[in-house]
Amino acid sequence: MTSARWVLDRCADLNAYSARPDALERAYLTPEHAAVNTAVGAWMRDAGLDVETDAAGNLWGRRPGDPDHAGGAAPTGPEPALVLGSHLDTVPDAGSYDGMLGVVLAVAVAERLRTTELPFALEVVGFSDEEGARFGKALLGSCAASGQWDAAWWDQQDSDGVSLREAFARFGLVPDRVGDAARRPEDLVGYLEAHIEQGPHLEAADLPLGYVTTIAGARRFVLTVTGEARHAGGTPYDRRHDALAAASEIVLAAERLARESGCLATVGALDVQPGAVNVIPGLVTMTLDLRARTDEERDALWDRLQAAAGTVVEARGVTFAAEETHRAPSTACAPWLSEAVVAGIWKAVPGGEALGLWSPAGHDAMAMAAVTDVAMLFVRCHDGISHHPAEAVREDDVALALDALEAAVLAAAARYTQGEATP
Repeated sequence: MTSARWVLDRCADLNAYSARPDALERAYLTPEHAAVNTAVGAWMRDAGLDVETDAAGNLWGRRPGDPDHAGGAAPTGPEPALVLGSHLDTVPDAGSYDGMLGVVLAVAVAERLRTTELPFALEVVGFSDEEGARFGKALLGSCAASGQWDAAWWDQQDSDGVSLREAFARFGLVPDRVGDAARRPEDLVGYLEAHIEQGPHLEAADLPLGYVTTIAGARRFVLTVTGEARHAGGTPYDRRHDALAAASEIVLAAERLARESGCLATVGALDVQPGAVNVIPGLVTMTLDLRARTDEERDALWDRLQAAAGTVVEARGVTFAAEETHRAPSTACAPWLSEAVVAGIWKAVPGGEALGLWSPAGHDAMAMAAVTDVAMLFVRCHDGISHHPAEAVREDDVALALDALEAAVLAAAARYTQGEATP
Protein backbone atom coordinates (compact mmCIF):
# COMPACT_ATOMS: atom_id res chain seq x y z
CA MET A 1 0.00 0.00 0.00
CA THR A 2 2.98 2.33 0.34
CA SER A 3 4.29 2.25 -3.23
CA ALA A 4 3.64 4.44 -6.25
CA ARG A 5 2.53 1.34 -8.14
CA TRP A 6 -0.13 0.69 -5.51
CA VAL A 7 -1.34 4.29 -5.82
CA LEU A 8 -1.59 4.11 -9.60
CA ASP A 9 -3.31 0.74 -9.53
CA ARG A 10 -5.91 2.05 -7.09
CA CYS A 11 -6.55 5.09 -9.30
CA ALA A 12 -7.10 2.67 -12.18
CA ASP A 13 -9.50 0.63 -10.02
CA LEU A 14 -11.62 3.73 -9.44
CA ASN A 15 -12.27 4.00 -13.18
CA ALA A 16 -14.71 1.10 -12.77
CA TYR A 17 -17.10 3.28 -10.77
CA SER A 18 -18.59 5.16 -13.67
CA ALA A 19 -22.06 5.98 -14.95
CA ARG A 20 -20.87 5.27 -18.51
CA PRO A 21 -19.24 2.13 -19.92
CA ASP A 22 -17.25 4.12 -22.49
CA ALA A 23 -15.91 6.91 -20.29
CA LEU A 24 -15.34 7.93 -16.69
CA GLU A 25 -18.20 9.91 -15.17
CA ARG A 26 -18.93 9.90 -11.44
CA ALA A 27 -21.32 12.51 -10.10
CA TYR A 28 -22.55 13.52 -6.67
CA LEU A 29 -25.15 11.40 -4.86
CA THR A 30 -25.27 8.69 -7.51
CA PRO A 31 -24.86 4.91 -7.19
CA GLU A 32 -21.29 5.40 -8.45
CA HIS A 33 -20.63 7.86 -5.62
CA ALA A 34 -21.85 5.30 -3.08
CA ALA A 35 -19.76 2.54 -4.64
CA VAL A 36 -16.55 4.58 -4.71
CA ASN A 37 -17.05 5.54 -1.06
CA THR A 38 -17.32 1.86 -0.20
CA ALA A 39 -14.16 0.97 -2.13
CA VAL A 40 -12.02 3.81 -0.77
CA GLY A 41 -13.44 3.28 2.72
CA ALA A 42 -12.09 -0.27 2.63
CA TRP A 43 -8.63 1.03 1.73
CA MET A 44 -8.85 3.53 4.59
CA ARG A 45 -9.67 0.74 7.04
CA ASP A 46 -6.75 -1.29 5.74
CA ALA A 47 -4.56 1.73 6.53
CA GLY A 48 -5.75 1.69 10.14
CA LEU A 49 -8.29 4.50 9.90
CA ASP A 50 -11.76 4.66 11.43
CA VAL A 51 -14.18 5.42 8.60
CA GLU A 52 -17.46 7.28 8.29
CA THR A 53 -19.53 9.10 5.69
CA ASP A 54 -20.66 12.53 6.84
CA ALA A 55 -24.04 14.22 6.45
CA ALA A 56 -23.11 15.55 3.00
CA GLY A 57 -21.73 12.29 1.59
CA ASN A 58 -18.04 13.05 2.14
CA LEU A 59 -15.89 10.06 3.12
CA TRP A 60 -13.61 10.44 6.16
CA GLY A 61 -10.96 8.24 7.75
CA ARG A 62 -9.31 9.14 11.08
CA ARG A 63 -6.60 7.94 13.42
CA PRO A 64 -5.98 9.63 16.77
CA GLY A 65 -2.79 11.45 17.62
CA ASP A 66 -0.51 10.80 20.52
CA PRO A 67 -1.59 13.09 23.38
CA ASP A 68 1.80 12.73 25.08
CA HIS A 69 3.42 14.45 22.10
CA ALA A 70 0.80 17.15 21.45
CA GLY A 71 1.90 20.73 21.04
CA GLY A 72 1.02 23.47 23.48
CA ALA A 73 -1.81 24.56 21.20
CA ALA A 74 -3.72 21.29 21.56
CA PRO A 75 -7.15 21.85 23.15
CA THR A 76 -8.77 19.76 25.81
CA GLY A 77 -10.99 17.00 24.51
CA PRO A 78 -10.46 15.25 21.16
CA GLU A 79 -7.24 16.40 19.55
CA PRO A 80 -7.44 18.48 16.36
CA ALA A 81 -6.63 16.85 13.03
CA LEU A 82 -4.42 17.48 10.07
CA VAL A 83 -6.56 16.52 7.08
CA LEU A 84 -5.15 15.06 3.86
CA GLY A 85 -7.27 14.45 0.79
CA SER A 86 -9.01 15.66 -2.33
CA HIS A 87 -12.18 14.69 -4.21
CA LEU A 88 -13.63 11.49 -5.67
CA ASP A 89 -16.19 12.93 -8.12
CA THR A 90 -15.33 13.66 -11.76
CA VAL A 91 -16.34 15.74 -14.72
CA PRO A 92 -17.99 13.87 -17.61
CA ASP A 93 -15.44 11.98 -19.75
CA ALA A 94 -12.78 12.45 -17.08
CA GLY A 95 -9.22 11.34 -16.58
CA SER A 96 -8.01 9.04 -13.83
CA TYR A 97 -6.09 11.43 -11.58
CA ASP A 98 -7.89 14.74 -11.04
CA GLY A 99 -8.89 14.46 -7.38
CA MET A 100 -8.48 10.71 -7.09
CA LEU A 101 -4.68 10.80 -7.04
CA GLY A 102 -4.77 13.10 -4.01
CA VAL A 103 -7.15 10.85 -2.09
CA VAL A 104 -5.19 7.67 -2.80
CA LEU A 105 -1.88 9.34 -1.98
CA ALA A 106 -3.39 10.43 1.34
CA VAL A 107 -4.49 6.86 2.14
CA ALA A 108 -1.00 5.58 1.31
CA VAL A 109 0.60 8.21 3.57
CA ALA A 110 -1.74 7.24 6.41
CA GLU A 111 -0.57 3.65 6.00
CA ARG A 112 3.09 4.70 6.02
CA LEU A 113 2.57 6.70 9.21
CA ARG A 114 0.42 4.06 10.86
CA THR A 115 2.86 3.47 13.72
CA THR A 116 4.36 6.96 13.78
CA GLU A 117 3.42 9.10 16.76
CA LEU A 118 1.91 12.43 15.74
CA PRO A 119 0.94 15.41 17.90
CA PHE A 120 -2.45 15.62 16.19
CA ALA A 121 -5.01 13.29 14.72
CA LEU A 122 -4.53 12.40 11.07
CA GLU A 123 -7.56 12.34 8.79
CA VAL A 124 -8.07 11.45 5.15
CA VAL A 125 -11.04 12.84 3.23
CA GLY A 126 -12.57 11.98 -0.11
CA PHE A 127 -14.79 14.95 -0.89
CA SER A 128 -18.01 14.09 -2.64
CA ASP A 129 -18.60 16.96 -5.07
CA GLU A 130 -15.78 19.26 -6.08
CA GLU A 131 -16.59 19.48 -9.77
CA GLY A 132 -20.25 20.49 -9.56
CA ALA A 133 -21.02 18.44 -12.65
CA ARG A 134 -24.49 17.30 -11.56
CA PHE A 135 -26.09 20.34 -9.93
CA GLY A 136 -23.99 23.15 -11.37
CA LYS A 137 -22.52 24.28 -8.04
CA ALA A 138 -18.90 23.36 -7.42
CA LEU A 139 -17.38 22.45 -4.04
CA LEU A 140 -20.62 21.20 -2.49
CA GLY A 141 -18.84 18.57 -0.41
CA SER A 142 -16.15 20.85 0.99
CA CYS A 143 -18.61 23.72 1.44
CA ALA A 144 -20.63 21.43 3.72
CA ALA A 145 -17.49 20.39 5.59
CA SER A 146 -16.45 24.02 6.05
CA GLY A 147 -19.86 25.18 7.27
CA GLN A 148 -20.72 27.16 4.14
CA TRP A 149 -23.82 25.30 2.98
CA ASP A 150 -26.41 27.64 1.48
CA ALA A 151 -30.08 26.63 1.79
CA ALA A 152 -30.71 28.28 -1.59
CA TRP A 153 -28.93 25.33 -3.22
CA TRP A 154 -31.62 22.82 -2.26
CA ASP A 155 -33.84 23.65 -5.24
CA GLN A 156 -31.09 23.29 -7.85
CA GLN A 157 -31.87 20.46 -10.27
CA ASP A 158 -29.86 18.07 -12.38
CA SER A 159 -30.50 17.41 -16.06
CA ASP A 160 -33.28 14.94 -15.16
CA GLY A 161 -35.11 17.47 -13.00
CA VAL A 162 -34.05 15.87 -9.69
CA SER A 163 -33.51 18.51 -7.04
CA LEU A 164 -30.53 18.49 -4.70
CA ARG A 165 -32.89 17.90 -1.78
CA GLU A 166 -34.46 14.88 -3.53
CA ALA A 167 -31.02 13.49 -4.39
CA PHE A 168 -29.97 13.71 -0.73
CA ALA A 169 -32.97 11.66 0.33
CA ARG A 170 -32.47 9.06 -2.40
CA PHE A 171 -28.84 8.67 -1.35
CA GLY A 172 -29.91 7.99 2.23
CA LEU A 173 -28.91 11.37 3.64
CA VAL A 174 -31.12 13.71 5.68
CA PRO A 175 -31.15 17.18 4.10
CA ASP A 176 -31.99 18.96 7.34
CA ARG A 177 -28.89 17.45 8.95
CA VAL A 178 -26.36 18.66 6.37
CA GLY A 179 -25.06 21.07 8.99
CA ASP A 180 -23.72 18.08 10.92
CA ALA A 181 -20.97 17.79 8.27
CA ALA A 182 -19.46 21.14 9.27
CA ARG A 183 -16.08 21.06 10.97
CA ARG A 184 -15.07 23.59 13.61
CA PRO A 185 -11.81 25.55 13.30
CA GLU A 186 -10.70 24.31 16.71
CA ASP A 187 -11.01 20.71 15.49
CA LEU A 188 -8.49 21.20 12.68
CA VAL A 189 -4.77 21.82 12.39
CA GLY A 190 -4.88 22.29 8.64
CA TYR A 191 -5.84 20.81 5.29
CA LEU A 192 -3.18 19.52 2.90
CA GLU A 193 -4.15 18.50 -0.63
CA ALA A 194 -2.02 16.75 -3.24
CA HIS A 195 -3.24 17.28 -6.80
CA ILE A 196 -2.06 17.04 -10.38
CA GLU A 197 -1.02 20.47 -11.60
CA GLN A 198 -3.60 20.63 -14.43
CA GLY A 199 -1.15 22.92 -16.19
CA PRO A 200 2.16 22.76 -18.10
CA HIS A 201 4.54 24.68 -15.83
CA LEU A 202 6.14 21.82 -13.89
CA GLU A 203 6.69 19.86 -17.08
CA ALA A 204 8.18 22.91 -18.79
CA ALA A 205 10.57 23.35 -15.84
CA ASP A 206 11.36 19.61 -15.83
CA LEU A 207 10.26 19.35 -12.20
CA PRO A 208 8.20 16.52 -10.71
CA LEU A 209 6.65 18.50 -7.85
CA GLY A 210 5.70 22.02 -6.87
CA TYR A 211 3.63 23.81 -4.29
CA VAL A 212 0.71 26.22 -4.53
CA THR A 213 1.00 29.81 -3.41
CA THR A 214 -2.51 31.02 -4.24
CA ILE A 215 -5.67 29.47 -5.66
CA ALA A 216 -7.41 31.62 -8.24
CA GLY A 217 -10.41 33.74 -7.41
CA ALA A 218 -13.19 32.84 -9.83
CA ARG A 219 -16.47 34.34 -11.02
CA ARG A 220 -18.94 32.76 -13.43
CA PHE A 221 -21.74 34.38 -15.37
CA VAL A 222 -24.52 33.63 -17.81
CA LEU A 223 -24.49 36.38 -20.42
CA THR A 224 -27.50 37.16 -22.62
CA VAL A 225 -27.38 39.15 -25.84
CA THR A 226 -30.80 40.01 -27.25
CA GLY A 227 -31.16 41.24 -30.82
CA GLU A 228 -33.84 40.70 -33.44
CA ALA A 229 -34.51 37.52 -35.42
CA ARG A 230 -35.31 38.35 -39.03
CA HIS A 231 -35.03 36.88 -42.49
CA ALA A 232 -31.42 36.23 -43.47
CA GLY A 233 -32.06 37.15 -47.12
CA GLY A 234 -34.51 40.00 -46.77
CA THR A 235 -32.78 42.09 -44.11
CA PRO A 236 -29.91 44.37 -45.23
CA TYR A 237 -26.95 44.91 -42.93
CA ASP A 238 -27.97 48.39 -41.86
CA ARG A 239 -31.26 46.93 -40.55
CA ARG A 240 -29.78 43.94 -38.73
CA HIS A 241 -29.50 43.47 -34.96
CA ASP A 242 -27.56 40.23 -34.98
CA ALA A 243 -27.21 38.82 -31.46
CA LEU A 244 -24.59 36.25 -32.51
CA ALA A 245 -22.36 38.77 -34.25
CA ALA A 246 -22.46 40.92 -31.11
CA ALA A 247 -21.83 37.92 -28.87
CA SER A 248 -18.85 36.93 -31.03
CA GLU A 249 -17.29 40.34 -30.52
CA ILE A 250 -17.80 40.01 -26.77
CA VAL A 251 -16.13 36.56 -26.77
CA LEU A 252 -13.10 37.96 -28.58
CA ALA A 253 -13.01 40.98 -26.28
CA ALA A 254 -12.97 38.66 -23.26
CA GLU A 255 -9.97 36.77 -24.64
CA ARG A 256 -8.11 39.97 -25.57
CA LEU A 257 -8.68 41.68 -22.24
CA ALA A 258 -7.74 38.55 -20.29
CA ARG A 259 -4.48 38.18 -22.22
CA GLU A 260 -3.63 41.83 -21.62
CA SER A 261 -4.26 41.54 -17.87
CA GLY A 262 -2.64 38.15 -17.23
CA CYS A 263 -6.01 36.72 -16.17
CA LEU A 264 -8.13 33.97 -17.71
CA ALA A 265 -11.52 34.30 -19.39
CA THR A 266 -13.37 31.41 -21.01
CA VAL A 267 -16.69 31.23 -22.81
CA GLY A 268 -17.45 27.54 -22.50
CA ALA A 269 -21.03 27.20 -23.72
CA LEU A 270 -23.09 29.17 -26.19
CA ASP A 271 -26.72 28.78 -27.25
CA VAL A 272 -28.13 30.54 -30.35
CA GLN A 273 -31.82 31.10 -31.00
CA PRO A 274 -33.79 30.45 -33.10
CA GLY A 275 -30.93 28.41 -34.59
CA ALA A 276 -32.06 28.26 -38.22
CA VAL A 277 -29.71 28.56 -41.18
CA ASN A 278 -31.79 31.29 -42.82
CA VAL A 279 -32.67 33.35 -39.75
CA ILE A 280 -30.57 36.12 -38.20
CA PRO A 281 -29.86 35.09 -34.58
CA GLY A 282 -32.12 36.98 -32.20
CA LEU A 283 -30.93 35.63 -28.85
CA VAL A 284 -27.63 34.27 -27.57
CA THR A 285 -26.90 32.98 -24.10
CA MET A 286 -23.36 32.05 -23.12
CA THR A 287 -21.32 31.20 -20.07
CA LEU A 288 -18.29 33.16 -18.92
CA ASP A 289 -15.62 31.95 -16.48
CA LEU A 290 -13.16 34.52 -15.08
CA ARG A 291 -10.08 33.60 -13.00
CA ALA A 292 -7.13 35.54 -11.64
CA ARG A 293 -4.45 35.42 -8.97
CA THR A 294 -6.33 37.98 -6.90
CA ASP A 295 -9.95 39.04 -6.57
CA GLU A 296 -8.95 42.61 -7.47
CA GLU A 297 -7.46 41.54 -10.81
CA ARG A 298 -10.47 39.33 -11.56
CA ASP A 299 -12.99 42.06 -10.75
CA ALA A 300 -11.07 44.66 -12.76
CA LEU A 301 -11.20 42.33 -15.78
CA TRP A 302 -14.96 42.00 -15.36
CA ASP A 303 -15.34 45.80 -15.24
CA ARG A 304 -13.34 46.19 -18.45
CA LEU A 305 -15.29 43.45 -20.16
CA GLN A 306 -18.63 45.02 -19.23
CA ALA A 307 -17.44 48.31 -20.69
CA ALA A 308 -16.33 46.57 -23.90
CA ALA A 309 -19.65 44.74 -24.15
CA GLY A 310 -21.49 48.03 -23.71
CA THR A 311 -19.65 49.50 -26.69
CA VAL A 312 -20.44 46.43 -28.83
CA VAL A 313 -24.15 46.29 -28.06
CA GLU A 314 -24.61 50.01 -28.57
CA ALA A 315 -23.00 49.82 -32.00
CA ARG A 316 -25.09 46.82 -33.03
CA GLY A 317 -28.42 47.87 -31.55
CA VAL A 318 -28.77 44.88 -29.23
CA THR A 319 -29.04 44.53 -25.46
CA PHE A 320 -26.79 42.79 -22.97
CA ALA A 321 -27.51 41.26 -19.55
CA ALA A 322 -25.33 39.34 -17.09
CA GLU A 323 -26.30 36.99 -14.25
CA GLU A 324 -23.58 35.95 -11.82
CA THR A 325 -23.87 32.24 -11.00
CA HIS A 326 -20.72 31.59 -8.97
CA ARG A 327 -18.14 33.54 -7.00
CA ALA A 328 -15.16 32.12 -5.10
CA PRO A 329 -12.54 34.30 -3.44
CA SER A 330 -8.87 33.80 -4.16
CA THR A 331 -7.21 31.69 -1.49
CA ALA A 332 -3.69 32.18 -0.19
CA CYS A 333 -2.04 29.07 1.20
CA ALA A 334 -0.83 29.30 4.81
CA PRO A 335 2.91 30.06 4.99
CA TRP A 336 3.67 27.59 7.81
CA LEU A 337 1.90 24.71 6.08
CA SER A 338 3.36 25.62 2.69
CA GLU A 339 6.80 25.59 4.33
CA ALA A 340 6.04 22.03 5.45
CA VAL A 341 5.20 21.13 1.84
CA VAL A 342 8.44 22.71 0.62
CA ALA A 343 10.34 20.74 3.27
CA GLY A 344 8.61 17.61 1.98
CA ILE A 345 9.64 18.36 -1.61
CA TRP A 346 13.27 18.90 -0.57
CA LYS A 347 13.20 15.66 1.41
CA ALA A 348 11.89 13.75 -1.61
CA VAL A 349 14.11 15.51 -4.13
CA PRO A 350 17.34 16.50 -2.32
CA GLY A 351 18.85 19.58 -3.88
CA GLY A 352 15.83 20.04 -6.13
CA GLU A 353 13.87 23.20 -6.74
CA ALA A 354 10.57 23.78 -4.96
CA LEU A 355 8.61 25.79 -7.51
CA GLY A 356 5.73 27.91 -6.21
CA LEU A 357 2.77 28.25 -8.58
CA TRP A 358 -0.59 29.94 -8.44
CA SER A 359 -3.41 27.58 -9.32
CA PRO A 360 -5.89 28.84 -11.92
CA ALA A 361 -8.00 25.75 -11.21
CA GLY A 362 -10.31 25.61 -8.21
CA HIS A 363 -9.83 23.04 -5.44
CA ASP A 364 -11.50 21.89 -2.22
CA ALA A 365 -8.76 23.76 -0.37
CA MET A 366 -10.57 26.97 -1.33
CA ALA A 367 -13.59 25.99 0.74
CA MET A 368 -11.60 24.48 3.60
CA ALA A 369 -9.69 27.75 3.98
CA ALA A 370 -12.83 29.14 5.64
CA VAL A 371 -12.18 26.96 8.70
CA THR A 372 -8.47 26.08 8.69
CA ASP A 373 -5.07 26.73 7.15
CA VAL A 374 -4.53 25.08 3.76
CA ALA A 375 -1.64 24.14 1.50
CA MET A 376 -1.23 22.13 -1.68
CA LEU A 377 1.35 19.86 -3.31
CA PHE A 378 1.31 19.82 -7.11
CA VAL A 379 2.35 16.76 -9.14
CA ARG A 380 3.52 17.07 -12.74
CA CYS A 381 1.03 15.85 -15.34
CA HIS A 382 1.76 15.18 -19.00
CA ASP A 383 1.29 18.24 -21.22
CA GLY A 384 -0.84 19.86 -18.52
CA ILE A 385 -3.85 17.88 -19.74
CA SER A 386 -6.75 17.48 -17.31
CA HIS A 387 -10.52 17.02 -17.39
CA HIS A 388 -9.83 14.62 -20.25
CA PRO A 389 -9.17 10.86 -20.55
CA ALA A 390 -5.60 11.66 -21.62
CA GLU A 391 -4.62 12.75 -18.09
CA ALA A 392 -1.30 11.07 -17.32
CA VAL A 393 1.30 11.05 -14.55
CA ARG A 394 4.67 9.33 -14.29
CA GLU A 395 5.19 6.54 -11.78
CA ASP A 396 8.49 8.04 -10.62
CA ASP A 397 6.75 11.38 -10.01
CA VAL A 398 4.05 9.65 -7.97
CA ALA A 399 6.74 7.94 -5.91
CA LEU A 400 8.30 11.33 -5.17
CA ALA A 401 4.88 12.81 -4.37
CA LEU A 402 4.25 10.00 -1.89
CA ASP A 403 7.59 10.65 -0.19
CA ALA A 404 7.01 14.40 -0.21
CA LEU A 405 3.50 14.20 1.24
CA GLU A 406 4.69 11.92 4.03
CA ALA A 407 7.59 14.25 4.79
CA ALA A 408 5.26 17.25 4.71
CA VAL A 409 3.08 15.68 7.39
CA LEU A 410 6.12 15.10 9.58
CA ALA A 411 7.35 18.65 8.95
CA ALA A 412 3.89 19.99 9.86
CA ALA A 413 3.98 17.90 13.04
CA ALA A 414 7.31 19.44 14.02
CA ARG A 415 6.03 22.95 13.40
CA TYR A 416 2.84 22.22 15.33
CA THR A 417 4.79 20.87 18.29
CA GLN A 418 6.92 24.03 18.25
CA GLY A 419 3.78 26.16 18.40
CA GLU A 420 3.97 27.48 14.85
CA ALA A 421 0.38 26.41 14.10
CA THR A 422 -2.54 27.19 16.38
CA PRO A 423 -5.88 25.48 15.60
